[in-house]
Amino acid sequence: MAQQRHAVPPPLKTEEDYIPYPSVHEVLGREGPFPLILLPQFGGYWIEGTNHQLSGAPESPPTPAPSARAKLEGNHTAKIYRKHFLGKEHFNYYSLDPALGHLVFSLKYDEQEHLHLLLRTRARTLHDVVPISCLAEFPNVVQMAKLVCEDVNVDRFYPVLYPKASRLILAFDEHVLSNHFKFGVIYQKLGQTSEEELFGTTEESAAFTEFLEVLGQRVQLRDFKGFRGGLDVTHGQTGSESIYCHFRDKEIMFHVSTKLPYTEGDAQQLQRKRHIGNDIVAVVFQDENTPFVPDMIASNFLHAFVVVQLEQGSDQGTLYKVSVTARDDVPFFGPPLPDPAVFRKGPEFQEFLLTKLINAEYACYKAEKFAKLEERTRAALLETLHEELQARSQAMLGLGPEDERPDNGAAAPGFFESFKSLLVPGSRRGRRGSAIGLGSVEEVGTAPPLPVPPPHPRPPVNGAPQALLVPGKSPSRRRPGPLGSRRSSAIGIESIQEAPAGRDGPAATPEGAGSAHSSPESQRHQDREKPEPPDFSRSSSSGSSFGSAPEEPSEPGRENRSPSGTHRDAFTDTPWPDDPPGTPTGRRPPESPCPEIKIQLERPPPHPVRL
Repeated sequence: MAQQRHAVPPPLKTEEDYIPYPSVHEVLGREGPFPLILLPQFGGYWIEGTNHQLSGAPESPPTPAPSARAKLEGNHTAKIYRKHFLGKEHFNYYSLDPALGHLVFSLKYDEQEHLHLLLRTRARTLHDVVPISCLAEFPNVVQMAKLVCEDVNVDRFYPVLYPKASRLILAFDEHVLSNHFKFGVIYQKLGQTSEEELFGTTEESAAFTEFLEVLGQRVQLRDFKGFRGGLDVTHGQTGSESIYCHFRDKEIMFHVSTKLPYTEGDAQQLQRKRHIGNDIVAVVFQDENTPFVPDMIASNFLHAFVVVQLEQGSDQGTLYKVSVTARDDVPFFGPPLPDPAVFRKGPEFQEFLLTKLINAEYACYKAEKFAKLEERTRAALLETLHEELQARSQAMLGLGPEDERPDNGAAAPGFFESFKSLLVPGSRRGRRGSAIGLGSVEEVGTAPPLPVPPPHPRPPVNGAPQALLVPGKSPSRRRPGPLGSRRSSAIGIESIQEAPAGRDGPAATPEGAGSAHSSPESQRHQDREKPEPPDFSRSSSSGSSFGSAPEEPSEPGRENRSPSGTHRDAFTDTPWPDDPPGTPTGRRPPESPCPEIKIQLERPPPHPVRL
């Protein structure tokens, strides 16, 4: 009864769905030799390499010629941007199609008058080379995109202005490329027909050990520096050694079932299955003639198997028979197996086998399950690339998104806006003047950061003095009064005493002096109440736009007098720091004698207060 249950599968819903493939137990009950691979009872797989009979000359099985190097398959479209666009003059654009989604378009015009067009959609990347001679007129960007894909339905493409956009586009194109691969290796002994038996093997035969040498070299996992393929190289929780290979600039790590940890009492051997069951392609080695069925191992990831069986009784060296099986939605992959599919051990067989494994993984990515995952990943990455290019391009124009605006609601300034603020006088960012000699006029109500006395007086407007536009200098204002104004230097605070009038202007009227101070006595009283800081700093650079004139602090009881006995300001005969060399010292017109003023400096309080 048990044999009947294994031999006869349960009936399906309809007769059309029933595929009368024999089970592995039914085949083993027959007389050998048996095939390397059996299809599952319900199908779902295809097989390559079913003939292994050596007719005529078993001593010379057909092997690939050394000169005919097997070709590695892969996504060659992902390498086009690096090969034809990167480092060369080209243009990038982005747009949003209602049906195709986000689009990123690259074009290049070469010296042979050819247009290289590369259009990226969420489904795939399209490439074409169009000669200019085939076109009636030079097309615009939208027309170029339609030459690659007729389904493009957009009004315009926006240019990418970000200087480092090529790096972002290259990273998107090459995200599907990988130089790291991991494959499972399953050891099937004679009579093993279940997953528990395959993963429960702990011993290795001499033939299996010899085959592992064909795959790669034995390496110690602790402190291993190469591609580890998910194995533990620190604590040894995934075994002490494995098989590793460096092939055509690609690193390959093999998950060998007998070298992964074995757990006593665990029938499923999850420590082994969690690595091999998550691989996409696996190698099955058979010591003797026992068929392998792809559905022996329950896995959602394993899509292709390469089965290798040792040819028994050969006196011409070690021979291997090879068969390949994969799921129905996996396309065929090369290199094709010879007929008969028998190989002699050697470098040619190693190159053929490793190439077959790598191409098998690339082909499995085109299966329905992996294709959907890849499409979702590609769509998300393309959307991120589109948003990044759009944000970077708008930032170069000073047009940031709404959510990145500052608190005042204005857009964050970009490169062009910052440069424009230096050229437009009176702009928000250019009020203090610029290094190219542009200033702006400000009213008295605004306090300039570092005021400088103007070289010529300006008549008051409506009774209030106005600042004067001085090229290369900050706007300033003048306060009336006998003591002039306070000015801040670049390195400290100075108190500057000036004559009641301007440097080169007429003397102040008595009304102007009386408006600020009624008498010399009141002036001395105010000076005592408002102490000056004891440290008088002076600007070290006379050529700076914000430099101040040198000043010597006055001592108590000491006066500055002219030879005629009249009081004279300390800055009367001093050339202005910004005047060009050779300018004669300005002299003031004769003034009426003014009362003698003495200023006494006192130690300031801990926090001086400026009135």
